[in-house]
Amino acid sequence: MDLKLLDETLAAEPAYRRRQVWEWTARGASSYAEMTNLPAGLRARLEQGVPFSSLELVHEARSRDGTVKALFRTRDGHPIEAVLMRYRDGRRSVCISSQSGCPLTCTFCATGTMQFRRNLTASEILDQALHFRRLEPIDHVVFMGMGEPMLNVDEVLAAARRLPDLGVTHRRTTISTIGWLPGLRRFVDEVEEPIRLALSLHAPSDALRSELMPVNDRYPLEDVIAECARYVELRRRKVFVEYVMLAGVNDRHEHARALAELLDPKLFKVNLIPYNPTGMYDGSSRDAIAAFKHVLDRARLPATVRLTRGRDIAAACGQLAAAS
Repeated sequence: MDLKLLDETLAAEPAYRRRQVWEWTARGASSYAEMTNLPAGLRARLEQGVPFSSLELVHEARSRDGTVKALFRTRDGHPIEAVLMRYRDGRRSVCISSQSGCPLTCTFCATGTMQFRRNLTASEILDQALHFRRLEPIDHVVFMGMGEPMLNVDEVLAAARRLPDLGVTHRRTTISTIGWLPGLRRFVDEVEEPIRLALSLHAPSDALRSELMPVNDRYPLEDVIAECARYVELRRRKVFVEYVMLAGVNDRHEHARALAELLDPKLFKVNLIPYNPTGMYDGSSRDAIAAFKHVLDRARLPATVRLTRGRDIAAACGQLAAAS
């Protein structure tokens, strides 16, 4: 829902009317007709003047594991993908996008092959989560879809701050960055809510990271790690490190040792991500991932292996690349 347009449309109404509309929407209402505590005339006016979503659903794909991927189009025609992940323990996590495309061209990520269109508004970001909220309750949101959230930090934070109304607490909201320092510094300095931070790292050295992620030439590891350490100092919460496992590229014993030397176990927790094919690399074998994790375990650096969801519908980490 375009919240700015909603405010403009209801400018002459009592303020509580805006709250009523948003509360219904956040609870999963699928139309204005369900908002029975609003006058019928007002509901009709909203139906005419404020589209119920700022996004058009183009297609949904459903995985064998229960994952759902939605392809949306913005009102000006730009594609976005978002994913609902269902887990056996009852968790319902939504992975949402902050941009249509991404300008930072990480070599292992399918989104980087898309044409970059633009930043998304807070309403467009929220509408991805609201789409799945209409299907069922959700309790986690990760800003790990298309785009670099710290390049769109104002709209990302505006959306994140409304997620508790949808049933997603700040402690269950995670914003990921590849280390775009201007936005990351603002996030560290300005965000008082206990929103989690994830760092998309993928290499333990500047030379290798620059090969995989060109942004590292601009913002090298030392500066990015220092900013993450400042986050932990201020917020008393560990940073999650995302590390995609690429066969023969970043998954050898020496890479694991270098990663253990780079990251302070008191500050970071590593999430090893099996590579989801996007065409350029091969994924590490299970044995290679287990051996890599063993090195981290011996160094007492907390590490887990991510459970892959939605690979069969190209909805897994790094696979989002909406058709234009």
